[in-house]
Amino acid sequence: MKAQTNTPKLNAKYYPLHKIDVHDIRQMYGIYSQYYENTSWDIFLRDLSKKTGAFILTCPKEQRIVGFSTIVTSDLMVKGEKARAVFSGDTIIERAYWGSRALQVAFYKFVVLEKARHPRQTLYWLLISKGFKTYLLLANNFTTYYPNPSNTHGYLADVVDDYCQQMFADYYDAEKRVLDFGHDYQCLKGDVAEIDDTLRHQNRKIRFFEECNPEWRRGTELPCVGVLDLENLGKYVLKYLSKASSKGRRDALNVEPQTTSRAEVHPLRAPVLVSPIQRRA
Repeated sequence: MKAQTNTPKLNAKYYPLHKIDVHDIRQMYGIYSQYYENTSWDIFLRDLSKKTGAFILTCPKEQRIVGFSTIVTSDLMVKGEKARAVFSGDTIIERAYWGSRALQVAFYKFVVLEKARHPRQTLYWLLISKGFKTYLLLANNFTTYYPNPSNTHGYLADVVDDYCQQMFADYYDAEKRVLDFGHDYQCLKGDVAEIDDTLRHQNRKIRFFEECNPEWRRGTELPCVGVLDLENLGKYVLKYLSKASSKGRRDALNVEPQTTSRAEVHPLRAPVLVSPIQRRA
């Protein structure tokens, strides 16, 4: 019998931090703690408190949160010039819902509005990737980004250097262009986003990610940047409309889910994508 590949319908909406209630935050941590090692409620809460808000994904059928992506909007100085930045923090979606495009649509609407508010400033998407799936969100949807396996847009390395020095100065290795928060930093659990020989052979972007961030398994992060201009936003839409199926959904169906039954989930748990602003105390 052929496996069903349709992803359950999700709703995704951006909420400013002050509009996310305690019940939702507990659900978010519940998801987060299922997929990350070396974490705790305190670490998660401290990190979330530094964000501007979050995209929250809910399943209408189950009436619960099944994923989220935290975000910070801020001004950024790049070579002495003022720019605008959208920084993506932690992003986690439960495996059963991999392949949903609800988050991409919500994110697109958000950055279009952000660009409209700051039409004269360059708008950058900043993200740090401890796993290849986060990196592919950038590499598969934008043409102007860094680091790039085609060795293009090298001028954006200056943007990476500037924002890492401004946001993560104590943890940035400028020579390797990676963020190293130490051996006790949050890292993905072993079976969440493993890179095997098949993936390395079939996907050069995944292979490139691992070359740039060879110690990703222990939680080192690859800082990345994309340009959110009209050209890239237009191509983002075209790629979204042209995708006939979701590889993320197929991957989820082909891998035994690493989840905890709802009865075993701690009442303070839920999904997120971790940002390294706070280390373990």
